Amino acid sequence: MASTNQSPFYKQAEARFLSARNNEEKIDALEEMIKECPKHKSSEKMLANLKTRLKKLFEKQERGGKAGKSRKSRIKKEEMRAVIIGKTNTGKSSLIALLTNARPKISEERFTTTGPVVGMMNYEGANIQLIEIPAIESGYYDKGLVNTADIFLILITDLEQLKEIEEKLKKASGKRIIVFNQTDLLSEEEKRKISATLQSRKYNHVMLSIESALQGWGNEEDLDELKEKLFISFDKIRVYTKEPEKEKSNRPIILGQNATIQEVAEKILKGFSKNVKETKIWGPSSKFPGQKVGLQHNLKDLDVIQFKTK
Repeated sequence: MASTNQSPFYKQAEARFLSARNNEEKIDALEEMIKECPKHKSSEKMLANLKTRLKKLFEKQERGGKAGKSRKSRIKKEEMRAVIIGKTNTGKSSLIALLTNARPKISEERFTTTGPVVGMMNYEGANIQLIEIPAIESGYYDKGLVNTADIFLILITDLEQLKEIEEKLKKASGKRIIVFNQTDLLSEEEKRKISATLQSRKYNHVMLSIESALQGWGNEEDLDELKEKLFISFDKIRVYTKEPEKEKSNRPIILGQNATIQEVAEKILKGFSKNVKETKIWGPSSKFPGQKVGLQHNLKDLDVIQFKTK
């Protein structure tokens, strides 16, 4: 690989490439070489050659990653699923560790995540499945999980990353929430401008510092905002049941917007609605506490239902 008249940084990267022990190290070195290669007419051929090598390495890495498909297929899809997507070293593993019970490997090294990491986030009683997938530029990037996601948490540290990520989501139908990370490195003016840009492009977004939140240095309001936006994006409602003279259930039943009493009954047990004699409700859709309603009554988020059977 010719390196005439190249900078010391290019030569260092080239040395790392030649001594690399695996594809990840080769990719890392090649990317640095492409970055340091002069961008002029006489170096066009060399630059094209470097990019071709990088593409072949990614393809080789992707073929090697197919062995992990059996593991991916065993991930049971929960009622609400969101996928964390982004480039390497943007904080994806830290975010899933912050929001769920998952304990992924967190490292400053590139492409640390080589398979899906699954965690469960509880939002006021509702469980949301979060899946961190390998970086979009990694050979382990998983299109299958992306195409079945309801929501995407698109993690970025620079607005320029959005275009590249959206290219990967052309065939995906899930809703998008932009999570702009590393706000602790920005001035108030920079944060204001970034937020204004995202807002002008009509992006649903949250700005925070994941590292600061992990260290316990604030960001609670930003995290609460992210959790709320995430739940709202699913267009679901939480409905609780209760027995006479008892408190409501701890876990809600998750339903679509404008769900009916009948749908709740059928979700509890198929055919159960036929045995319902009377229904009382408390909450946002009731005119007064304990209102008696019929099976076709439309429910709202946080309603509480009491059934009386025949």
